Amino acid sequence: MSLMIPYENLNTLNKSFEEKFKDKFSRFLDKGWYVLGEEVTQFENEFSAYHGAACTVGVANGLDALMLSLKCCAFNKGDEVIVPSNTYIATILAIIHCDLVPVLVEPDSRTYNIDPKKIAAAVTENTVAIMVVHLYGQCCEMDPIMEIAAQHQLKIIEDCAQAHGAKYKGQLAGTFGDFVAFSFYPTKNLGALGDAGAVICKSATDFSKLKQLRNYGSEKKYYNSVIGYNSRLDELQASFLRVKLPHLDEINAHKRKLAGLYTLHLDPSFIKPVEGADFYHVYHIYNILHPERDRLKQYLADHGVMTEIHYPVAPHHQDALKGVLKSYDYPIAEKIHQTTLSLPCSFVHSEKDILYVIGILNAFVNKL
Repeated sequence: MSLMIPYENLNTLNKSFEEKFKDKFSRFLDKGWYVLGEEVTQFENEFSAYHGAACTVGVANGLDALMLSLKCCAFNKGDEVIVPSNTYIATILAIIHCDLVPVLVEPDSRTYNIDPKKIAAAVTENTVAIMVVHLYGQCCEMDPIMEIAAQHQLKIIEDCAQAHGAKYKGQLAGTFGDFVAFSFYPTKNLGALGDAGAVICKSATDFSKLKQLRNYGSEKKYYNSVIGYNSRLDELQASFLRVKLPHLDEINAHKRKLAGLYTLHLDPSFIKPVEGADFYHVYHIYNILHPERDRLKQYLADHGVMTEIHYPVAPHHQDALKGVLKSYDYPIAEKIHQTTLSLPCSFVHSEKDILYVIGILNAFVNKL
């Protein structure tokens, strides 16, 4: 009988933390303090300590983390923000919601991250920031990006939604930018049990402003200094994240081990992730490219292997972005979105599971 390999099994993953979660929930009920309490503050401090960073502000989700980062910069309406052409749409939506103009730049076809060589050509007199996305769990090539930003006096905002614990030249993702946005959606390497997010910033002034922005523009209750939002990290989700944060490096190491099996044993006809010597990839997603992606996905499903597509539609083809973008010609992004397939690679998968998946994948190419 064939094995059944889910793409992800959050129930099994979180079972290993169940007793600690129950203890946290019991304490949460006993305290009777449900919003912006001690758990949020402690998580912010611990997340900052993990990154060796000055300040963390917990917010409701990853999209809000990006939006509040942009709002904190106080850019002018119509200013341009450079962003990769193959990112998840949330990154672009954050720019649009802040009355800014997204300028899409193609990725490096080997790493799927924004190509530094193409960024400089996209800078105009209206450019104010580069929003880098560390896609799938691998850092962007930050040295040349930082140089471009310094040359043109641009802000750098990191989208670290998929890169908890990833590194470039030994430096953690989330420690390069002026602002850094994280999502803790349940499937992330550090996942909550619902929506949650955070922003890392570098100055006390930005820290104070972000705390106001997330809470109706208020630092003191009922006194509102700026036009704010309701985007507070939930106290209960913060407590769950505190349980899982000490295990993040263990989770990443396991996913890296499984990814190594794919990279070593998959047929060379599959285009596999490229991880250079300067990069520590945490494989939030292990994706491959194949021209027969849809047939391959069905073949795997027929043999009990569930997969995902991150993402089936390129941003510039989304109906929501019609008439919004400066260009709609992004062939590299288009090819990635048409051929990418995400394989099972989670904390709950075993090496046996992955070897089974590899066997099915290699059998598919042998039948072509």
